[in-house]
Amino acid sequence: MRHGGKILVDQLAIQGVRRVFSVPGESFLAALDGLHDSGIENIVCRHEGGAAMMAEAHGKLTGQPGILFVTRGPGASNAASGIHVARQDSTPMIVFVGQIARDHRDREAFQEVDYRAVFGTFAKWATEVDQTERLPEYISRAFHVATSGRPGPVVLALPEDMLSALSDAPDIPARAARPPAVCEGQIDALLDRLSQAERPLVIAGGSVWSAGAAEDLAAFARAFDLPVAVSFRRQDRMDNRHPNYVGDLSVGMNPRLATRLKDADCLLILGSRFGDIATDGYTLVNPAAPGKTILHVHSDADELGRVWRPDVAVAAPAPEVIAHLARRTGPANPAWTRWTRAARADYEAWTKPVPTPGAVQLEEVMRWLSETLPEDAIVTNGAGNYAAFLHRYYRARAFPAQLAPTSGSMGYGFPAAVAAKLEHPSRTVVCMAGDGCFQMTLNELSTARQYDAAVITIVANNGRYGTIRMHQERHYPGRVSGTDLFNPDYAALARAYGGHGELVERTADFPAAFARAQAADVPAVIELRLDPDMLTPGKSLSQTRAEAMKHD
Repeated sequence: MRHGGKILVDQLAIQGVRRVFSVPGESFLAALDGLHDSGIENIVCRHEGGAAMMAEAHGKLTGQPGILFVTRGPGASNAASGIHVARQDSTPMIVFVGQIARDHRDREAFQEVDYRAVFGTFAKWATEVDQTERLPEYISRAFHVATSGRPGPVVLALPEDMLSALSDAPDIPARAARPPAVCEGQIDALLDRLSQAERPLVIAGGSVWSAGAAEDLAAFARAFDLPVAVSFRRQDRMDNRHPNYVGDLSVGMNPRLATRLKDADCLLILGSRFGDIATDGYTLVNPAAPGKTILHVHSDADELGRVWRPDVAVAAPAPEVIAHLARRTGPANPAWTRWTRAARADYEAWTKPVPTPGAVQLEEVMRWLSETLPEDAIVTNGAGNYAAFLHRYYRARAFPAQLAPTSGSMGYGFPAAVAAKLEHPSRTVVCMAGDGCFQMTLNELSTARQYDAAVITIVANNGRYGTIRMHQERHYPGRVSGTDLFNPDYAALARAYGGHGELVERTADFPAAFARAQAADVPAVIELRLDPDMLTPGKSLSQTRAEAMKHD
């Protein structure tokens, strides 16, 4: 006989789980007891939001569900932001939530929540386990749901009396899901329509990628001499230095790439849902009348035709299809060669640094990182105007090289960096964060120090919520409201957590500061003191305000 917590943890071990993320709660004491001598590492975090983002990042990196344990009520509520990231980013994730005892239900007992109702709209499956003997069944199904079709989060609520009860329930073995078979006829259909194009564009994205998929995509692009763009914050789907890589369809995308997307006569979409960010709010391509051939590959048949009605649809994981495409021989003289060369030239021009105000120039820091970081470095970020500099000037290597939320969640970069360093301790992991972004999860410095996750965080400190200020200046120029920030001494704060801290006030001082941070071999924070007039890669705050006032 085993208690429910032991049954649960044994089932996780059977599924190959090596690490979980948690904030402890009395509602799942039996599960904590089950973890005690299980061999599964329990990364105890400082806030459920940070823990959820670490679990989500783990799912991005490995393709296997990130596992999160949180307590009922406030714990689950705090974790909601990370669960939302997993849903919008199509990341496999399983969340175990402690729950009140079954005989207290429907009395609004202490921290009582209906998890089916709360998480039913943005988890793939949200339910509650009432019978201890059915834990193996529910957990087996949770892994299947989280990883099949379009991956995403699953939420299982665990009543504390159910979890502590004894049962002789047998374990259920892990079953590796087989991806849908890709036949050569499907590849023929894609290439037949592609061959009729004059201005094709490949768009790669989606979740559950691999280094092999990145290499196959590069080989396919080279053999067919195709231009390859990537969707928002999926830049590591292909080495950005590859001559066929042409940029990312993101917030603040290259205007020439936007025009090229609009002018393309054929889109081969590999893994991406191809949403509003990639299409600039569906203005560059209209779902009702795209005016071009749509070839769509996605792992979930329900996504094919949901927004875009494809001319050829293949319901299969993009890496499987790309592997087949990479084995095909391309045309001797593609009709689109000049189109591809022009697209690459547009990308090269776009990534030449444009000077911004101040003694610390973020574009030069990004250029230095792009040229200097090791080939296998992993860079993370959350949300904010600082990220536009990263996307524009940093050339991501092949997978895994980038961890960022396509959902646009602030605070994501630092927890993601901790998860990346735990998974790849020998790699250089750099978190780019704005001052507003970093302050949302910087308490996880304690977690990083506790588990020896020596990540390097670069804080772009401009004293404001920069993205909101940008929109504010465009719509209500000069009327500053709710966007200014007070900042701590970040270097001193890092040292208070037992880490290493640096303050950089001139661009020229950054390389030496970064070298010292690397040598410290503890969590390090480098604060970049930016000019208050620095706003975006293309415009200063004063320029943005002046333009808005001119058009008022």
